[in-house]
Amino acid sequence: MTATLRRRLGLADAVVVGIGSMIGAGVFAVWAPAAAAAGTGLLVGLAIAGAVAWCNATSSAQLAAVHPESGGTYVYGRRELGAAWGFLAGWGFVIGKTASCAAMALTIGAYAWPGAERLAAAAAVAAIVAVNIGGLTRTAVVTRVLLVFAVTALAVVVVVGWSSEDADIGRLTPLAGSWLDHLRAAGFLFFAFAGYARIATLGEEVRDPVRTIPRAIRGALAVVLVVYIVVAVTALSAVPAAELAASDAPLRVVVESGRWSGLGSVTRVGAGIAALGALLNMIPGVSRTVLAMARRRDLPGWLAGVDTRRHLPLRAELIVAAVVAAVVLVADLRDAIGFSGVAVLVYYAITNASALRLPDEHRRAPRIVAGTGLLGCLVLALALPVSAVVAGAAMLAGGLIGRAVLSRSRWGTTPSP
Repeated sequence: MTATLRRRLGLADAVVVGIGSMIGAGVFAVWAPAAAAAGTGLLVGLAIAGAVAWCNATSSAQLAAVHPESGGTYVYGRRELGAAWGFLAGWGFVIGKTASCAAMALTIGAYAWPGAERLAAAAAVAAIVAVNIGGLTRTAVVTRVLLVFAVTALAVVVVVGWSSEDADIGRLTPLAGSWLDHLRAAGFLFFAFAGYARIATLGEEVRDPVRTIPRAIRGALAVVLVVYIVVAVTALSAVPAAELAASDAPLRVVVESGRWSGLGSVTRVGAGIAALGALLNMIPGVSRTVLAMARRRDLPGWLAGVDTRRHLPLRAELIVAAVVAAVVLVADLRDAIGFSGVAVLVYYAITNASALRLPDEHRRAPRIVAGTGLLGCLVLALALPVSAVVAGAAMLAGGLIGRAVLSRSRWGTTPSP
């Protein structure tokens, strides 16, 4: 008898998983490349990224209600657009989120162990694997605890940032940068919103997924958007944008600028733990998409195995973790964020295209929402640095070529629908 995943998570657990996936490396690291791109204009980028994320979340919620199974847009694209588009979405998610995991692990090192970032990142990945092997219920509980640390660290950033004698909300104006700069900043900032996809990959592990997944996605995104606005305003008011742009740990710079800079250790530890919480949810999310792709022979079939005792896709999870550990040994944090942005924005472009194909009886939002999300994703992806766009396009094309060459030989004959 084939082992299956177990429906163990309720609405509160799913919301926590989504918030924990977003409030992590993103909110602690992404301000640096965004400030480098647009200075104070990153506030415009934040608004754009939030709007695109809302469109994506709405499309994801509609599709998750119609197709409540593991795999997210990999499944939605196959059902609504065809197998090749589904594969492109799944492959984009796998490579993009693998880069995201590496960025999160490197953020842990940047805050918690400056000078030994890569070693700390690799150790964090190993620790995450140990926790996840304990089962998803345990993961959800641990995520709640880690989220408390993250929120505490952000509260310290806000309070200490405003304690600085130089803190001045007048620094927010005039908004720097051109529209291209704002779009590039939005492309970087989108990295901090993309965690709600983790909820959509839980289609086989939440109770009443038709109702739970859409509500959890919207709820998690709303909470996170408010948090990001508060943090962005605080950071730009407390520290010149150029100082934020120069550091891989920008919120540590904010705390050190305040009169209670001694609390910087709280922020360093909290940021590391918050990134750990995001990593805790992201690695299982990637592994569930690998599971879904392997079930349909878009990836090697042996990755589709589910451990009968733990009810986990253990092989897929161990492979994903091994790749992330290898990437953190060679990758740069900002390059990882840019590459991840390109791949994940393509993933969400396919999400919105899939939502446009839904019949009226399954539609919960006007088509213009999905259309806006589709256009927004493509524009933001192309606005990212050229090196990230080229690398992302090459990896996506390589995946399609590999599928065409190998899917009918070594991995099987005809993928299942």
